[in-house]
Amino acid sequence: MKVEQISPHIWSLKTWMIIPIHVWAVRGKEGITLVDAGIPMMAKGILNTINQLNAGPLQRILLTHGHSDHTGSISAILKDHDIPVFAHSLEIPYLEGDLAYPRRKKPVASVSKGITQPLSAGNEGELELIHGLRPYLTPGHSPGHTVYYHEEDQVLLAGDLFTSKNGRLKKPMPMFTADMEEAFKSSSIVSQLNPKRLEVCHGDTVLHPEAQMADYRLKARIQ
Repeated sequence: MKVEQISPHIWSLKTWMIIPIHVWAVRGKEGITLVDAGIPMMAKGILNTINQLNAGPLQRILLTHGHSDHTGSISAILKDHDIPVFAHSLEIPYLEGDLAYPRRKKPVASVSKGITQPLSAGNEGELELIHGLRPYLTPGHSPGHTVYYHEEDQVLLAGDLFTSKNGRLKKPMPMFTADMEEAFKSSSIVSQLNPKRLEVCHGDTVLHPEAQMADYRLKARIQ
């Protein structure tokens, strides 16, 4: 597993399984928040990395969505760590196997029922800040896909909202995307936040992604 500190509070943890798979460890005042949980083989490396960071205990897992390459190490982590797991309320019925993901023939649980809690929302439905990370609902790749913005570091952890190659934004993988048109609409979060750095699960870092959005939207319309 390759570990890289990408900002003052965030580390990227990467492995390969045909394509790159990233998760992120985010340091807060009281410990570490893990964003996404990768595939099962990553569990040991994730826990070892968190111990080596010496930045406090693992406190919670935040999920961008419930596909199995984002939830795979949860069960192994929870064997040793009694911590909460959060996802958007719209995503939970899919990741628990109550509903089939769009374009899938049957429901499949990627997380055992009752483990995942909904992200907290305010009176007007806005998702609440959770230990330095601001969640934003960005549906399309999945019904409850959520990105996390670290406001202090100006880093957007974008999950599968995009892929990337050589620092360029690319569309999410069509085979696994529920509604590509909705995913394109959700990409407007980049213009809204204007992060300095964007990280995706499958790809590499995109610096100043807002500068690419006009070209991204043009290509999205052509495709």
